[in-house]
Amino acid sequence: MSETQTNTLQYRFDGPEDAPVLILGPSLGTTWHMWDRQIPELVRQWRVFRFDLPGHGGAPAHPADSVAELSARLLATLDAVGVQRFGYAGCALGGAIGMELALRHPERIASLALVATSPRFGTADEFRQRGVIVRTNGLDPIARTSPDRWFTGGFAAAQPAITEWAVQMVRTTDPGCYIAACEALAGFDVRSEMGRIGVPTLVLVGSDDQVTGPAEARTLVAGIPDARLAVVPGASHLVPVEQPAAVTDLLVRHFSSAWQPAIDSTTGQMAIVAAPAKPVLAAAPQAAPIAEIAPPVAPAQPPGRPDAYETGLKIRREVLGDAHVDRALAQSDDFSGDFQEFITRYAWGEIWERPGLDRRARSCVTLTALVAGGHLEELAFHTRAALRNGLTPDEIKEVLLQAAVYCGVPAANSAFRVAQQVVREETTPAE
Repeated sequence: MSETQTNTLQYRFDGPEDAPVLILGPSLGTTWHMWDRQIPELVRQWRVFRFDLPGHGGAPAHPADSVAELSARLLATLDAVGVQRFGYAGCALGGAIGMELALRHPERIASLALVATSPRFGTADEFRQRGVIVRTNGLDPIARTSPDRWFTGGFAAAQPAITEWAVQMVRTTDPGCYIAACEALAGFDVRSEMGRIGVPTLVLVGSDDQVTGPAEARTLVAGIPDARLAVVPGASHLVPVEQPAAVTDLLVRHFSSAWQPAIDSTTGQMAIVAAPAKPVLAAAPQAAPIAEIAPPVAPAQPPGRPDAYETGLKIRREVLGDAHVDRALAQSDDFSGDFQEFITRYAWGEIWERPGLDRRARSCVTLTALVAGGHLEELAFHTRAALRNGLTPDEIKEVLLQAAVYCGVPAANSAFRVAQQVVREETTPAE
C-alpha cells in the first residue's frame, strides 16, 4: 500500500517482486477492488500494480481534470517505485489513461488492453452535465443509478451484494474529484491519433454495454494497427466484475502472447522473440468470449497548428456545449457567417482565453452584463455555461441579487425567471 502526494496516486502491489509488472486501471467511480477477481490468476505470472483515481477509495482528494494529468501522476508514481516498463489494462477512464500513455510514452508500455473504452466518451456536454448534477445534488443520484449503467439487469438482480457495493463505492467518492474526472473524460478525444498506438492491443467489451459498447470497441480496433477485439456475452460496462473468468482468460492470453520487448535505446531497434505458449484457462460457459481480428487502417494525419479561431471554438464548445455551438454554426450562412467567425475568434479565442480571470469569474461578469442589457435569450444559455464553469445555483442567485441592486429590480425579476427554469432543467437528475 502507498502513501500519496499531490502528484502521485494511491496504489498497491500484488504478486512476486521479480515478475514483470502489469498495471490495472479503474473506471470512473470505482476503486482498484473492481479487479479483485482477476488477481489470483494474474499474480501467477505478473507483479500486479493497481491504483485509485484521486478521491476514489479513500485516496487523497487532489482533483485532476485531464487524462494527461492523470497519466502524468501515474508515471510519477511508477517512477517513484522504480517501474519503467509494464503491461497495462484499463477499464473506461482507466483505458483512456492507457491510450494516453501509449501515445505519449510508447517506450514504457509492453502491451495494452482496453476494456469498455472509447477514443471519445460520448459528448463533452454529457459529462459536464453530470458535473453540474453532482455539484448541485452530491453523488447520491449518480450512485443510485450506477448499477443500471454498469451491470445487466439479470446480474444486478441476482447479485444484490455486488450491486450495493457498487452504489457505496460511488457514494463514498470525493465529489470534487468525481467532477474533475468527468471533465477529464469530456476533454478526451484521440480519434485522430489512434493509428500511432504501436503496441499489441486487446480491445475487450461486454456485449450488453450501453455506455461504451461494441460499436465503440470496433472503432478502436479499426483505428489501432495491431488490435484484436473480444466481445464477452452477458456482460455490461463493468465486464471484469460481471464476467471475471472470461476477462481473466482474455487478459492472460493477451499479455502472455503479446508482450512487446523494449526498444534498444542505443540502436533504435527491437529484438524479435518467440511468443510464449498461450495458457489455456476454463472460462464460465455462459461467458465464452468471442474474438475477432480487424484489419489495420492508415494512421490519421496530425492536425495543424491551431490559431485563435480553433482555440476559440474549443473554448466556446467547452463553455456553451457542443449542441448549442453546433446549432449556431449550422444556422449561419453567407450573411451571418462572418459574425460567427468574429465572435469565435475574438470573444472566445481572445477574451475568454485570457488568463487574468478564471471561467467562474467570467461567468459572473457575463451574467451581470446580460441582466443589465436585458438579453434574456443569451442569459439562458450563459446560465447553463455558468453551471458548467463551476458556479452553483446559490452562487448564480447571489450574482442576480447583486445585479438587482445595480441593474434594477425589473431586469433582475426577468433574469430570475429565466435562470430559475434553466437551473431546474440542468440540476434535476434523470430518472
